[in-house]
Amino acid sequence: MIRKKNRKHSVYHEILKDIESTNSLSSNFQNIELNIELAINEKILKEVFQNCSDIVFRPIQIYGDTKLLLIYIDGLSDTKTLDEVVLKPMLFDELPEGWGKVTTVEQVIERQFVAIAQVKKISSFKDVVNGILKGNIAIIVDEESRALVADLKGFEKRGVEEPAAETTVRGPRDGFTETLRTNTSLVRRRIRSANLKMESITVGQLTQTDVVIAYIDGIVSNTILDEVRKRIPRIQVDGIMGSSYIEEFIEDFTWSPFPQVQNSERPDVICSSLLEGKVAIFVDNTPFVLVVPMTFWSGLQAADDYYERSIYTTFIRLIRYSLFNIALLLPSLYVAIIAYHPQLIPTTLLISIAAAREGVPFPTVVETLLMEFMFEGLREAGIRLPKPIGSAVSIVGALVIGQAAVQAGIVSAPVVIVVATTGIASFAIPRYNLGTSYRLLRFLMLILAGTLGIYGIITGIFFMIIHLLGLRSFGVPYMSPVTPLIPKDLKDVFIRVPRWSMYNRPEFITGANKKRVSKGQQPSPKRGDQTNE
Repeated sequence: MIRKKNRKHSVYHEILKDIESTNSLSSNFQNIELNIELAINEKILKEVFQNCSDIVFRPIQIYGDTKLLLIYIDGLSDTKTLDEVVLKPMLFDELPEGWGKVTTVEQVIERQFVAIAQVKKISSFKDVVNGILKGNIAIIVDEESRALVADLKGFEKRGVEEPAAETTVRGPRDGFTETLRTNTSLVRRRIRSANLKMESITVGQLTQTDVVIAYIDGIVSNTILDEVRKRIPRIQVDGIMGSSYIEEFIEDFTWSPFPQVQNSERPDVICSSLLEGKVAIFVDNTPFVLVVPMTFWSGLQAADDYYERSIYTTFIRLIRYSLFNIALLLPSLYVAIIAYHPQLIPTTLLISIAAAREGVPFPTVVETLLMEFMFEGLREAGIRLPKPIGSAVSIVGALVIGQAAVQAGIVSAPVVIVVATTGIASFAIPRYNLGTSYRLLRFLMLILAGTLGIYGIITGIFFMIIHLLGLRSFGVPYMSPVTPLIPKDLKDVFIRVPRWSMYNRPEFITGANKKRVSKGQQPSPKRGDQTNE
């Protein structure tokens, strides 16, 4: 026992000698346990946090001669609660009667003399450093070999607000924030079941970002869940700044223009995805939560589709699909028909377009590409500018530039109409990441239409469909349930049937528990009369 003590002591003296001689500290210190001497622990930790002006070392003496050292980050820890709840009882209050002999501060906290919700006992420098960096307060006591980490985070955070990018008419108005536990609590508030599981992982060597994998046990597919558990821990990167960092590491096909991971700021969207058997991935410091697997059709569904009556939702969804195709194909069809197939246009309309194009110096494909480029530039400028002037600049800019370009004879009026219609149609796509993929493909279709006409468009569509059919998200076919065809899952693809008829969850992503709604709940006046009787 004496030999072990001497060997341990020699390790600490070697570390202190290293600090004195080189003014630096080897990274191997993290695997060493805390010393019972407070002065040694303090010296080592001060070397770890050298040149860190926001790290506070606060020595305190309680119960006569017991020395404590509190270490925390100024701005990340709740010092007001620390003073009132932890230090005040220790410094000014006496121990309650009947406690018997109390020899350590650990016993004081264990017996709840001070009201701290979560206290963790740790024994290594690595755990102390990680606890401090996460906003906790480390309590190191002289002549005790274990330290305490108190969960007293108190950093500034944004309140729960409605997401700006995913607004609804009848849906709830709350949205995720940059605080991980606020986000998970918003989901817990809606799904009050012990089957809702949340597994925590730390990703990022320097940022040590907390990531939570959420799923409903029994509903989730074990194959998908195992794949998520496998992909996230193998991410080796120095920092995670947002959920998009995680997305790029776990998606199936990096070079596909189509997103394979869905993201949302809305708790209700995440909850409905979990109830379908999908997996949600929460990342600290970002309001965007990832959902896997993603299909092509889920990218075209809006939150309002599930808050309005089914007949109205079906009508709006069919309009949205039509606008979706217009956003991709209208400019390229205009170029192909004007340049290669004018015989497809009625004579009166052809004469009108020819008169409008008179004096325009560029071919149709060039002027269309030019206007598309300017429209995308105005859209990007509207996003980057401050909100009060961003929308005004984009709208006024589009009107002024379009009118001036037509009057100057640089572009024709029909091209301005086509590009403006395409822009309006693209705004109907509910998912921003799917909309950006179609904006990219629109330029490719324009080039194909300008070189090969209608045949170029057909070729582009042909290759796009082949790519979509081969695409997968966490092993699930991207075009499910249309191909491979699952007829009973088509109730929520092109149309949305009434909620009482959605008996089962989507078969292609759900685990064992597939039942969603009990049969026989169709409303009927006759059934209501029988009930009244």
